[in-house]
Amino acid sequence: MSKVRVAAFSLSVDGFGAGLEQSLNDPLGKRGAELFEWFFPTRTFQAMFGKEGESEGADAKYASSGNTGFGAFILGRNMFGPVRGEWPDENWKGWWGDNPPYHAPTFILTHYPRAPIVMEGGTTFHFVSGGVEEALMQAKAAAGGRDIKIGGGVSTVRQYLQAGLVDEIHFAISPVVLGRGEAMFAGIDLPSLGFRVAAHEATEKATHIVLKK
Repeated sequence: MSKVRVAAFSLSVDGFGAGLEQSLNDPLGKRGAELFEWFFPTRTFQAMFGKEGESEGADAKYASSGNTGFGAFILGRNMFGPVRGEWPDENWKGWWGDNPPYHAPTFILTHYPRAPIVMEGGTTFHFVSGGVEEALMQAKAAAGGRDIKIGGGVSTVRQYLQAGLVDEIHFAISPVVLGRGEAMFAGIDLPSLGFRVAAHEATEKATHIVLKK
């Protein structure tokens, strides 16, 4: 049976998953890119640009398992782009160009409906205004029995955790202190949600924590 997973999700030591002031120049907010220093050298990331990358070691292993083999993805609107409020037009189609890295149906949580966007490489963006459970229902129908990834951002992951809809989590804790940003754990009681630490592995650039029920 398919699982709902949070995977390869980077956090700072103080629990922030993104910086402040998201913009075209800072898709992850100020200093947010520092959280992904473990991810950038890996083959999984470099392959997005047609390049070779690291294929050995824990960082590469978690990058691969956290970004491949999913049947559908769910993203918050901020993960799709910096546009807020009503869609002013149909021009914005995501941060990733014509061939996004998802290669599967991808469901965007939004309060403002929009027609689906068919991209190159198998990605179709679907915009869901009915809430997290509606998006998950659609994702499960599209996933063909494969796992579904809750891709972020922090607010979206928190909503799925609070609703008890996540089966497994992999956090990559980067050796970075942001001080401010989007906090993952405020008001989240992971043990009461049934999670336990199932695995942990440290590298020079991250500590990988897997939590399962």
